[in-house]
Amino acid sequence: MVENLMGIFLNSVFVGNILLAYFLGMCSFVAVSGNLKTATGLGFAVIFVLAITTPVNWFIHHYLLAPGALAWAGLPDVDLNFLRFITFIASIAAMVQIVEMVIERISQALYTALGVFLPLIAVNCAILGTSLFMVERNYNFNESLVFGLGSGTGWFLAIVAMASLRQKLRYADLPYGLEGYGITMIVSGLMAMGFMIFSGIAL
Repeated sequence: MVENLMGIFLNSVFVGNILLAYFLGMCSFVAVSGNLKTATGLGFAVIFVLAITTPVNWFIHHYLLAPGALAWAGLPDVDLNFLRFITFIASIAAMVQIVEMVIERISQALYTALGVFLPLIAVNCAILGTSLFMVERNYNFNESLVFGLGSGTGWFLAIVAMASLRQKLRYADLPYGLEGYGITMIVSGLMAMGFMIFSGIAL
């Protein structure tokens, strides 16, 4: 049991990194990784949102949306699975609003630094993708919780590494045309290939 949960966590952080293996959440990754402090704040926010929304969406799926999920209400033949996308997005948006209010209260500087990118977590495809992968892989509640936490940790690790590299690259003599987003995309590809070395590890 513990080995299985540890395997899911390590797999979602390294081997199946939601950002570098599936390229989900690239827009905010590229936009916010220019500053290490802002990237760290957004990374922690993504960890929190994923750790909350993935198990919440597990409950929604298993007790409301999945075929036969409403058997507890005397409606065993009802299938609301076609509402999965809109329901997941609504729960994610609600969690993001909570995170936004908490950050605004405890750190006005971080709230101002994150700016428009904080509400964009609500439409971050990495958040929705993790919930959809959770359903597709038929994880139980504990596995969903660990998977959400691991996916958030993997996204955090990737954006902090990229922000650190971009700060170093400011002092590099780059060829004309590769400054800014050009070199960022190249480094992202190299990071993705670097993380592929973990794919040979059986977890």
